[in-house]
Amino acid sequence: MTAACHRRSTCRLCGSPRLSRVLELTPTPPANAFVPAAAVGSEQARFPLDLFFCETCAHLQLLDVVDPKILFEHYVYVSGTSPVFVRHFETYAADLIARIAPPDGSLAVDIGSNDGTLLAFFQKAGLAVQGIDPAIEIAARATRAGIPTRTGFFTGETAQAIKAERGSARIITANNVFAHIDDLGGVALAVRDLLAPDGVFAFEVSYLADVVEKTLFDTIYHEHLDYHSVKPLVGFLARHGLELIEALRIDSHGGSLRGVAQRQGGPWPVGASVAEAIAREEEMGLDRAETFRAFGADIEKLKLGLSELLLDLKAQGKRIAGFGAPAKATTLMYHFGIGPEIIDFIVDDSPLKQGLFSPGMHIPILPGRAIGERKPDYLVILAWNFAKPIIDKNLAFRSAGGRFIVPLPQIEVV
Repeated sequence: MTAACHRRSTCRLCGSPRLSRVLELTPTPPANAFVPAAAVGSEQARFPLDLFFCETCAHLQLLDVVDPKILFEHYVYVSGTSPVFVRHFETYAADLIARIAPPDGSLAVDIGSNDGTLLAFFQKAGLAVQGIDPAIEIAARATRAGIPTRTGFFTGETAQAIKAERGSARIITANNVFAHIDDLGGVALAVRDLLAPDGVFAFEVSYLADVVEKTLFDTIYHEHLDYHSVKPLVGFLARHGLELIEALRIDSHGGSLRGVAQRQGGPWPVGASVAEAIAREEEMGLDRAETFRAFGADIEKLKLGLSELLLDLKAQGKRIAGFGAPAKATTLMYHFGIGPEIIDFIVDDSPLKQGLFSPGMHIPILPGRAIGERKPDYLVILAWNFAKPIIDKNLAFRSAGGRFIVPLPQIEVV
């Protein structure tokens, strides 16, 4: 290990040292470590990507922790560039407001608030808002756009400062960040302290049941330290003064879990979704290490199938590009061996990524017009969870004879 990465020796949720390695993926650079042209050719550090199962509480996690400043201070993903996510957050905000009916002016806090897309919907509904995000440029841009955002990580001190300045929060959210935090216990305590007695804490994470069911192994990367299932979360939250009241399956990112919690003794009833989720997880074997060893064998079958397809197309002289440069693409490309010898370039709609080069493999990231200019024969949809809108948006490519390859949940040529 280096100063940039260290390995834990205990479970992040329950503190147990009884941990078993159940899956080894190919080491990668940080999944969002895009580089400028000047850095192309310079080797980037790669870190282990091994999953460990806790024999005590059945939580699945990475133990190799990359310095979060490396991962998040110059983040290049913004929610607002995806129309799908904008609509998702609009519905999400409406659902939470309908659930607890907070009075106008109540405070909504978003941990890892990114460009403020979710908070903007709370603000439009009459709530006061506060964002917290460690990405310096994105946080500053959100503040300029009218969403007050503190730059940094959410800690007990941050929670105390917000409470002193603005009072307790009726709604706290943490979307696609509750799996990113090494000191998850500290954050849970800070949430409890900031949350109003009748408030709710809602978080969305990639759901382990979907990861296993659909072989979504590319959601495993260094930002995602935890692969959450409901049963371990119930005990973890209870140990930190919180109570899980809903465990809802949603479609985002190929399959996610939305957890809704309150302070212990809060006024909201526990929904049937919690017990139903735990029963489903036990039926799937998510509380057994051998389930994840079998998961590794499924990944290898997908690897063989996609590799054969792409190598055959290259042998025929076909030109192949990628569509979308999400974090998950780094895991998929490294573990499946899909490098610049197969993919000529990647297009992405985010201006923050255009002109940069992919982590480690240094494939150029270009705007969408490159499809018409460079005329690839095939587009591998690396942002496969948005396959339908991507295909619908690129009908001209398809009409001209171009084809799409969707790599997950199963290989599909469109």
